[in-house]
Amino acid sequence: MSDGIGIANLPNQRHKIVAKRGAHFTIMVVGESGLGKTTLVNTLFSTELSPAKNYTRRHYKQLDKLTEVDIIKAELEEKQFKTKLTVIDCPGFGDYVNNRDSWAPIVDFIDDQHEAYMRQEQQPQRHDKIDLRVHACLYFIRPTGHTLKPLDIEIMKRLGTRVNLIPVIAKADTLTQNDLAVYKQRIREVIGAQGIRIYQPPVDTDDEAAAEHARVLQAAMPFSIIGSTEDVNTPDGRVVKGREYLWGVAEVENENHCDFRKLRSLLIRTHMLDLISTTEELHYENYRQAQMEVRKFGEQKPRKFENPKFKEEEESLRKRFTEQVKAEEARFRQWEQHLIQERDRLNKDLEMAHSAIKALEAELDNLQAGYGRGTGRR
Repeated sequence: MSDGIGIANLPNQRHKIVAKRGAHFTIMVVGESGLGKTTLVNTLFSTELSPAKNYTRRHYKQLDKLTEVDIIKAELEEKQFKTKLTVIDCPGFGDYVNNRDSWAPIVDFIDDQHEAYMRQEQQPQRHDKIDLRVHACLYFIRPTGHTLKPLDIEIMKRLGTRVNLIPVIAKADTLTQNDLAVYKQRIREVIGAQGIRIYQPPVDTDDEAAAEHARVLQAAMPFSIIGSTEDVNTPDGRVVKGREYLWGVAEVENENHCDFRKLRSLLIRTHMLDLISTTEELHYENYRQAQMEVRKFGEQKPRKFENPKFKEEEESLRKRFTEQVKAEEARFRQWEQHLIQERDRLNKDLEMAHSAIKALEAELDNLQAGYGRGTGRR
């Protein structure tokens, strides 16, 4: 019996190529400070990619009022397969009283990576391209138990059209199971009503097991997450990653406690390749097409100078200038009134002096007339 011509061996060839080259995956974490973003990333990849931040000093930077972008790079290896991991954190987002335009640096960073990759593709030499396009964005939602805040809605709308957006409820162990289920449903309703685009794992109809797993992942969104890198002992003697409370242990990898295993499966085990290909074929292509429709080949992208920090400083300077002008006008009017009063006083004094001079002249005339009459009698 013939073994065929060998076309069926192409998947094995592809496997060897991928195994040799490794993979490159970029993940972005967005959310307010103190929601466990760093801890979750460290837990996901079972290593300390980034040390825990000291949030007791975050108020020292309150005057900046600007969302930053931090990039962390690492190379992970498992069973001789290497993956270059890039984690992008956005400290400062949502930490201020006035969070207007706080999403701008995040959105600009995502667009800039598409722009940089497109510019590199247009060059004659394209061997060593630097690719920081974001493959997945975890948006951390504070576990309030109510609904999404306006700030959450605004940035999720903007992120959903640019990147594979995956919403997660941080610190899910602070809510009861019933409250968590109600909270998830409210978030789903808001996402649907606001038309927010989130990543949906594809359902493979040819593989029933994979299709069922994809449906389970879709039903679990937004994922409820517990992050911890600490080992704790459970009442039944097991050592697990989790958080210990007086009432017991919240286990990270216990699906009855949170959706951590589902999220890890989505990001790493089952859908990492789909996240990468979706970024390439959907989000990057949408950006490239939109830019090519309004720009000539090789033309530079016009830079935006509407930095939120500069706009706020400009408004502050304009307000201070207006106040100074008003103060100067008030002082000018005060001096004007003073000058008018001084002029009236001087005019009055002058009139009094003229009157006194006239009185003296009249008295002098009278004296001269009396002296003339006395001389005539002699």
